[in-house]
Amino acid sequence: MKEVIHTPVPDIEEEEYHINMGPQHPSTHGVLRLVVSLQGEIVKSLKPHCGYIHRGIEKMCEKDTYPQIIHLTDRMDYLSAHINNHAVCLLVENALQVEVPERVKYIRTIIDELTRIQSHQLWWACYGMDLGGLTCFFYGLRDREHILDIFEESFGSRLLHSYYTPGGLMQDIHPNFQKRVKEFIKYFQKKIKDYDRILTGNVIMTERTRGIGILSKEDAINYAVTGPSGRASGFSCDVRKHYPYSVYDKVEFREVLFTEGDTLHRYYARMEEMRESMKIIEQLIDNIPEGEYSAKMKAVLKLPAGEYYQRVETARGELGAYCISDGNKTPFRLKFRSPNFSNLGVLDKISREHKIADLVAIGASLDFVIPDIDR
Repeated sequence: MKEVIHTPVPDIEEEEYHINMGPQHPSTHGVLRLVVSLQGEIVKSLKPHCGYIHRGIEKMCEKDTYPQIIHLTDRMDYLSAHINNHAVCLLVENALQVEVPERVKYIRTIIDELTRIQSHQLWWACYGMDLGGLTCFFYGLRDREHILDIFEESFGSRLLHSYYTPGGLMQDIHPNFQKRVKEFIKYFQKKIKDYDRILTGNVIMTERTRGIGILSKEDAINYAVTGPSGRASGFSCDVRKHYPYSVYDKVEFREVLFTEGDTLHRYYARMEEMRESMKIIEQLIDNIPEGEYSAKMKAVLKLPAGEYYQRVETARGELGAYCISDGNKTPFRLKFRSPNFSNLGVLDKISREHKIADLVAIGASLDFVIPDIDR
Protein backbone atom coordinates (compact mmCIF):
# COMPACT_ATOMS: atom_id res chain seq x y z
CA MET A 1 0.00 0.00 0.00
CA LYS A 2 1.00 3.52 -0.75
CA GLU A 3 2.11 5.37 2.31
CA VAL A 4 -0.08 8.34 3.20
CA ILE A 5 1.87 11.36 4.32
CA HIS A 6 -0.04 13.74 6.62
CA THR A 7 1.07 17.32 6.36
CA PRO A 8 0.71 19.10 9.70
CA VAL A 9 -1.93 21.87 9.60
CA PRO A 10 -0.63 25.11 11.04
CA ASP A 11 -2.57 26.71 13.83
CA ILE A 12 -5.11 29.22 12.46
CA GLU A 13 -5.20 32.45 14.40
CA GLU A 14 -8.44 34.38 14.53
CA GLU A 15 -7.77 37.93 13.48
CA GLU A 16 -9.71 40.87 14.84
CA TYR A 17 -11.49 42.69 12.06
CA HIS A 18 -13.85 45.64 11.80
CA ILE A 19 -17.27 45.86 10.22
CA ASN A 20 -19.64 48.76 9.74
CA MET A 21 -23.08 48.13 11.21
CA GLY A 22 -25.05 50.96 9.65
CA PRO A 23 -25.54 53.79 9.04
CA GLN A 24 -28.38 52.09 7.14
CA HIS A 25 -28.94 48.73 8.70
CA PRO A 26 -32.26 47.05 9.53
CA SER A 27 -31.48 46.64 13.22
CA THR A 28 -30.09 50.11 14.01
CA HIS A 29 -33.55 51.75 13.97
CA GLY A 30 -32.23 54.89 12.37
CA VAL A 31 -29.19 56.50 10.85
CA LEU A 32 -26.54 55.25 13.28
CA ARG A 33 -23.16 53.78 12.39
CA LEU A 34 -21.47 51.30 14.68
CA VAL A 35 -17.88 50.32 13.88
CA VAL A 36 -17.71 46.88 15.48
CA SER A 37 -14.44 45.07 16.20
CA LEU A 38 -15.00 41.31 15.93
CA GLN A 39 -12.98 38.23 16.66
CA GLY A 40 -14.97 35.52 14.98
CA GLU A 41 -18.52 36.27 16.08
CA ILE A 42 -17.46 37.87 19.35
CA VAL A 43 -17.71 41.64 19.83
CA LYS A 44 -14.42 42.95 21.23
CA SER A 45 -15.38 46.63 21.10
CA LEU A 46 -17.53 49.06 19.18
CA LYS A 47 -17.52 52.77 18.43
CA PRO A 48 -20.74 54.65 17.66
CA HIS A 49 -20.48 57.30 14.95
CA CYS A 50 -23.22 59.90 15.22
CA GLY A 51 -24.13 62.97 13.20
CA TYR A 52 -25.70 61.48 10.08
CA ILE A 53 -29.02 63.13 10.88
CA HIS A 54 -27.71 66.21 12.70
CA ARG A 55 -29.84 69.28 11.98
CA GLY A 56 -28.47 71.85 14.39
CA ILE A 57 -31.62 72.07 16.50
CA GLU A 58 -29.89 73.65 19.50
CA LYS A 59 -28.31 76.34 17.30
CA MET A 60 -31.64 76.99 15.58
CA CYS A 61 -33.21 77.60 18.99
CA GLU A 62 -31.00 80.66 19.44
CA LYS A 63 -32.83 82.33 16.53
CA ASP A 64 -36.36 81.25 17.45
CA THR A 65 -38.80 82.61 19.99
CA TYR A 66 -39.85 80.36 22.85
CA PRO A 67 -43.19 79.35 21.27
CA GLN A 68 -41.34 78.52 18.03
CA ILE A 69 -38.86 76.29 19.86
CA ILE A 70 -41.73 73.94 20.74
CA HIS A 71 -41.91 72.84 17.10
CA LEU A 72 -38.21 71.92 17.06
CA THR A 73 -38.44 69.70 20.14
CA ASP A 74 -40.97 67.49 18.32
CA ARG A 75 -38.19 66.47 15.97
CA MET A 76 -35.74 65.16 18.57
CA ASP A 77 -37.23 62.03 20.14
CA TYR A 78 -40.25 62.08 17.85
CA LEU A 79 -41.85 59.21 19.78
CA SER A 80 -41.87 61.43 22.90
CA ALA A 81 -42.92 64.59 21.06
CA HIS A 82 -45.51 65.75 23.60
CA ILE A 83 -43.15 65.17 26.53
CA ASN A 84 -40.35 67.08 24.77
CA ASN A 85 -42.79 69.99 24.28
CA HIS A 86 -43.65 69.74 27.96
CA ALA A 87 -40.03 70.34 29.01
CA VAL A 88 -39.75 73.67 27.19
CA CYS A 89 -43.22 74.79 28.29
CA LEU A 90 -42.40 74.11 31.94
CA LEU A 91 -39.05 75.87 31.60
CA VAL A 92 -40.72 79.03 30.24
CA GLU A 93 -43.61 78.90 32.71
CA ASN A 94 -41.33 78.48 35.73
CA ALA A 95 -38.99 81.23 34.52
CA LEU A 96 -41.93 83.63 34.10
CA GLN A 97 -43.60 82.34 37.28
CA VAL A 98 -46.80 81.57 35.39
CA GLU A 99 -49.33 79.28 37.07
CA VAL A 100 -51.08 77.24 34.40
CA PRO A 101 -54.71 76.17 34.96
CA GLU A 102 -55.29 72.89 36.79
CA ARG A 103 -57.17 71.60 33.74
CA VAL A 104 -54.02 71.98 31.66
CA LYS A 105 -51.95 69.99 34.17
CA TYR A 106 -54.36 67.06 34.09
CA ILE A 107 -54.60 67.01 30.29
CA ARG A 108 -50.83 67.24 29.84
CA THR A 109 -50.24 64.35 32.23
CA ILE A 110 -52.77 62.13 30.45
CA ILE A 111 -51.29 62.94 27.04
CA ASP A 112 -47.73 62.37 28.31
CA GLU A 113 -48.69 58.88 29.46
CA LEU A 114 -50.48 58.09 26.19
CA THR A 115 -47.29 59.20 24.47
CA ARG A 116 -45.23 56.87 26.68
CA ILE A 117 -47.51 53.92 25.89
CA GLN A 118 -47.45 54.41 22.10
CA SER A 119 -43.67 54.78 22.22
CA HIS A 120 -43.31 51.52 24.15
CA GLN A 121 -45.74 49.83 21.76
CA LEU A 122 -43.50 50.69 18.82
CA TRP A 123 -40.45 49.58 20.81
CA TRP A 124 -42.11 46.23 21.55
CA ALA A 125 -43.04 45.77 17.90
CA CYS A 126 -39.46 46.40 16.74
CA TYR A 127 -37.88 44.46 19.61
CA GLY A 128 -39.80 41.33 18.70
CA MET A 129 -39.01 41.75 15.03
CA ASP A 130 -35.29 42.17 15.77
CA LEU A 131 -35.38 38.81 17.54
CA GLY A 132 -37.20 37.12 14.67
CA GLY A 133 -40.82 37.57 15.78
CA LEU A 134 -42.45 39.34 12.84
CA THR A 135 -45.92 38.94 14.38
CA CYS A 136 -44.92 41.37 17.14
CA PHE A 137 -44.47 44.13 14.59
CA PHE A 138 -48.01 43.76 13.30
CA TYR A 139 -49.57 43.54 16.78
CA GLY A 140 -47.64 46.48 18.20
CA LEU A 141 -48.42 48.81 15.31
CA ARG A 142 -52.05 47.70 15.28
CA ASP A 143 -52.55 48.71 18.91
CA ARG A 144 -50.51 51.91 18.56
CA GLU A 145 -52.92 53.10 15.87
CA HIS A 146 -55.61 53.54 18.53
CA ILE A 147 -53.55 56.22 20.28
CA LEU A 148 -52.48 57.85 17.03
CA ASP A 149 -56.13 58.08 15.98
CA ILE A 150 -56.93 59.88 19.24
CA PHE A 151 -54.01 62.24 18.65
CA GLU A 152 -55.05 62.92 15.07
CA GLU A 153 -58.64 63.74 16.05
CA SER A 154 -57.57 65.89 19.00
CA PHE A 155 -54.49 67.71 17.67
CA GLY A 156 -54.62 67.31 13.89
CA SER A 157 -51.44 65.22 13.60
CA ARG A 158 -50.22 61.73 14.40
CA LEU A 159 -46.52 62.15 15.15
CA LEU A 160 -45.33 65.77 15.47
CA HIS A 161 -47.96 67.68 17.40
CA SER A 162 -46.77 70.95 19.02
CA TYR A 163 -50.03 70.86 20.99
CA TYR A 164 -48.50 72.23 24.20
CA THR A 165 -47.74 75.95 24.31
CA PRO A 166 -46.16 78.07 27.05
CA GLY A 167 -49.04 78.71 29.42
CA GLY A 168 -51.29 75.87 28.34
CA LEU A 169 -52.54 74.12 25.24
CA MET A 170 -53.06 75.12 21.63
CA GLN A 171 -56.78 74.43 22.04
CA ASP A 172 -59.05 72.50 24.37
CA ILE A 173 -59.36 68.73 24.07
CA HIS A 174 -61.77 67.22 21.56
CA PRO A 175 -65.26 66.35 22.91
CA ASN A 176 -64.53 62.66 22.19
CA PHE A 177 -61.13 62.69 23.92
CA GLN A 178 -62.13 61.26 27.32
CA LYS A 179 -64.46 58.66 25.83
CA ARG A 180 -61.89 57.40 23.36
CA VAL A 181 -59.08 57.30 25.91
CA LYS A 182 -61.21 55.17 28.27
CA GLU A 183 -62.08 52.86 25.39
CA PHE A 184 -58.41 52.48 24.53
CA ILE A 185 -57.42 51.66 28.14
CA LYS A 186 -60.10 48.98 28.32
CA TYR A 187 -58.94 47.59 24.96
CA PHE A 188 -55.22 47.62 25.68
CA GLN A 189 -55.50 46.05 29.15
CA LYS A 190 -56.60 42.91 27.33
CA LYS A 191 -54.18 43.18 24.42
CA ILE A 192 -51.06 43.60 26.54
CA LYS A 193 -51.71 40.11 27.86
CA ASP A 194 -51.28 38.91 24.27
CA TYR A 195 -47.85 40.56 24.27
CA ASP A 196 -46.90 38.35 27.21
CA ARG A 197 -48.20 35.23 25.49
CA ILE A 198 -46.43 36.02 22.23
CA LEU A 199 -43.05 37.30 23.42
CA THR A 200 -42.59 37.78 27.19
CA GLY A 201 -42.95 34.08 27.95
CA ASN A 202 -41.33 32.88 24.73
CA VAL A 203 -38.51 30.53 25.69
CA ILE A 204 -36.37 31.51 22.68
CA MET A 205 -36.60 35.20 23.58
CA THR A 206 -35.86 34.67 27.26
CA GLU A 207 -32.87 32.39 26.57
CA ARG A 208 -31.46 34.92 24.09
CA THR A 209 -31.73 37.85 26.50
CA ARG A 210 -31.30 36.57 30.06
CA GLY A 211 -27.82 37.39 31.36
CA ILE A 212 -26.93 39.24 28.14
CA GLY A 213 -25.68 42.84 28.14
CA ILE A 214 -25.61 43.24 31.91
CA LEU A 215 -25.46 46.86 33.11
CA SER A 216 -24.68 47.22 36.80
CA LYS A 217 -26.31 49.87 38.95
CA GLU A 218 -22.94 51.59 39.41
CA ASP A 219 -22.34 51.75 35.67
CA ALA A 220 -25.88 52.98 35.05
CA ILE A 221 -25.20 55.86 37.43
CA ASN A 222 -21.71 56.55 36.08
CA TYR A 223 -22.90 56.60 32.47
CA ALA A 224 -26.08 58.52 33.40
CA VAL A 225 -28.29 55.83 31.87
CA THR A 226 -31.82 56.86 32.83
CA GLY A 227 -35.35 55.74 31.97
CA PRO A 228 -36.34 52.06 31.87
CA SER A 229 -32.79 51.10 30.88
CA GLY A 230 -31.39 52.55 34.11
CA ARG A 231 -34.23 51.39 36.33
CA ALA A 232 -33.77 47.80 35.08
CA SER A 233 -30.38 48.00 36.82
CA GLY A 234 -31.83 49.28 40.09
CA PHE A 235 -31.09 52.98 39.45
CA SER A 236 -34.04 54.91 40.88
CA CYS A 237 -34.18 57.83 38.47
CA ASP A 238 -37.82 58.46 37.54
CA VAL A 239 -38.21 62.24 37.26
CA ARG A 240 -41.95 61.87 37.82
CA LYS A 241 -41.19 60.50 41.30
CA HIS A 242 -38.13 62.51 42.33
CA TYR A 243 -39.04 65.88 40.77
CA PRO A 244 -42.80 65.67 40.12
CA TYR A 245 -44.36 68.11 37.67
CA SER A 246 -47.92 68.65 36.42
CA VAL A 247 -50.07 66.31 38.57
CA TYR A 248 -47.69 63.38 39.03
CA ASP A 249 -47.68 64.14 42.74
CA LYS A 250 -51.46 63.51 42.84
CA VAL A 251 -51.49 60.02 41.33
CA GLU A 252 -50.32 56.67 42.62
CA PHE A 253 -47.97 54.67 40.44
CA ARG A 254 -44.99 52.41 40.92
CA GLU A 255 -41.47 53.20 39.82
CA VAL A 256 -40.58 49.96 38.06
CA LEU A 257 -37.21 48.75 39.38
CA PHE A 258 -35.21 45.57 38.80
CA THR A 259 -31.71 44.67 39.91
CA GLU A 260 -30.60 42.19 37.22
CA GLY A 261 -29.72 44.86 34.63
CA ASP A 262 -29.70 42.50 31.65
CA THR A 263 -31.43 42.73 28.28
CA LEU A 264 -34.40 40.70 29.50
CA HIS A 265 -35.12 42.98 32.46
CA ARG A 266 -34.87 46.10 30.32
CA TYR A 267 -37.68 44.43 28.37
CA TYR A 268 -39.63 43.73 31.56
CA ALA A 269 -39.22 47.34 32.71
CA ARG A 270 -40.93 48.75 29.63
CA MET A 271 -43.71 46.20 29.73
CA GLU A 272 -44.48 47.13 33.34
CA GLU A 273 -44.26 50.83 32.57
CA MET A 274 -47.07 50.52 30.04
CA ARG A 275 -49.26 49.05 32.77
CA GLU A 276 -48.31 51.83 35.20
CA SER A 277 -49.08 54.47 32.56
CA MET A 278 -52.56 53.03 32.15
CA LYS A 279 -53.06 53.25 35.93
CA ILE A 280 -52.09 56.93 35.89
CA ILE A 281 -54.51 57.67 33.07
CA GLU A 282 -57.34 55.81 34.80
CA GLN A 283 -56.91 57.99 37.90
CA LEU A 284 -57.12 61.22 35.89
CA ILE A 285 -59.36 60.72 32.88
CA ASP A 286 -62.70 61.14 34.75
CA ASN A 287 -61.38 63.88 37.02
CA ILE A 288 -60.24 66.55 34.55
CA PRO A 289 -61.33 69.83 36.17
CA GLU A 290 -63.27 72.48 34.31
CA GLY A 291 -61.59 75.76 33.43
CA GLU A 292 -59.45 77.47 30.85
CA TYR A 293 -57.06 75.56 28.63
CA SER A 294 -54.38 78.27 28.78
CA ALA A 295 -53.13 80.97 31.12
CA LYS A 296 -53.00 84.54 29.90
CA MET A 297 -49.62 85.08 28.27
CA LYS A 298 -47.96 88.09 26.68
CA ALA A 299 -47.75 88.21 22.90
CA VAL A 300 -43.94 88.30 23.09
CA LEU A 301 -42.30 86.14 25.75
CA LYS A 302 -39.02 87.34 27.24
CA LEU A 303 -37.41 85.33 30.01
CA PRO A 304 -35.61 87.33 32.72
CA ALA A 305 -31.85 87.22 32.33
CA GLY A 306 -30.45 84.15 34.04
CA GLU A 307 -30.05 80.38 33.81
CA TYR A 308 -32.93 77.90 33.91
CA TYR A 309 -33.18 74.13 33.89
CA GLN A 310 -36.17 71.84 33.53
CA ARG A 311 -36.28 68.04 33.47
CA VAL A 312 -39.04 65.65 32.41
CA GLU A 313 -39.35 61.87 32.09
CA THR A 314 -39.61 60.83 28.44
CA ALA A 315 -40.16 57.26 27.25
CA ARG A 316 -36.36 56.79 27.22
CA GLY A 317 -35.32 58.66 30.33
CA GLU A 318 -34.54 62.12 31.59
CA LEU A 319 -34.75 64.96 29.11
CA GLY A 320 -33.22 68.16 30.46
CA ALA A 321 -33.61 71.62 28.94
CA TYR A 322 -30.96 74.14 30.05
CA CYS A 323 -31.50 77.75 29.01
CA ILE A 324 -29.35 80.84 29.32
CA SER A 325 -31.43 83.97 28.81
CA ASP A 326 -30.11 87.49 28.27
CA GLY A 327 -33.59 88.96 28.57
CA ASN A 328 -34.47 88.87 24.87
CA LYS A 329 -37.30 87.01 23.14
CA THR A 330 -34.86 84.33 21.98
CA PRO A 331 -32.54 82.35 24.27
CA PHE A 332 -28.84 83.15 24.33
CA ARG A 333 -28.20 79.40 24.56
CA LEU A 334 -30.45 76.36 24.83
CA LYS A 335 -28.93 72.97 25.55
CA PHE A 336 -30.85 69.69 25.65
CA ARG A 337 -29.66 66.81 27.79
CA SER A 338 -31.07 63.92 25.79
CA PRO A 339 -31.53 60.44 27.31
CA ASN A 340 -30.65 58.64 24.07
CA PHE A 341 -27.18 60.21 23.84
CA SER A 342 -26.30 59.13 27.39
CA ASN A 343 -27.77 55.65 26.94
CA LEU A 344 -25.77 55.14 23.73
CA GLY A 345 -22.52 55.69 25.65
CA VAL A 346 -22.89 52.41 27.54
CA LEU A 347 -23.48 50.22 24.48
CA ASP A 348 -19.78 49.42 24.01
CA LYS A 349 -19.30 48.35 27.63
CA ILE A 350 -22.27 45.99 27.86
CA SER A 351 -21.78 44.44 24.39
CA ARG A 352 -18.18 43.27 24.77
CA GLU A 353 -17.56 39.51 24.69
CA HIS A 354 -21.07 38.84 23.39
CA LYS A 355 -21.89 37.57 19.94
CA ILE A 356 -22.82 40.00 17.22
CA ALA A 357 -26.34 38.53 17.16
CA ASP A 358 -26.60 39.52 20.84
CA LEU A 359 -25.59 43.07 19.93
CA VAL A 360 -28.86 43.42 18.02
CA ALA A 361 -30.88 42.38 21.09
CA ILE A 362 -28.85 44.61 23.42
CA GLY A 363 -29.27 47.64 21.17
CA ALA A 364 -33.00 47.00 20.87
CA SER A 365 -33.32 46.84 24.67
CA LEU A 366 -31.84 50.34 24.98
CA ASP A 367 -34.51 51.67 22.58
CA PHE A 368 -32.59 54.35 20.69
CA VAL A 369 -34.25 57.12 18.71
CA ILE A 370 -31.40 58.54 16.66
CA PRO A 371 -32.65 62.13 16.04
CA ASP A 372 -32.55 62.60 19.82
CA ILE A 373 -28.81 61.85 19.67
CA ASP A 374 -28.07 64.00 16.61
CA ARG A 375 -29.55 67.29 17.73
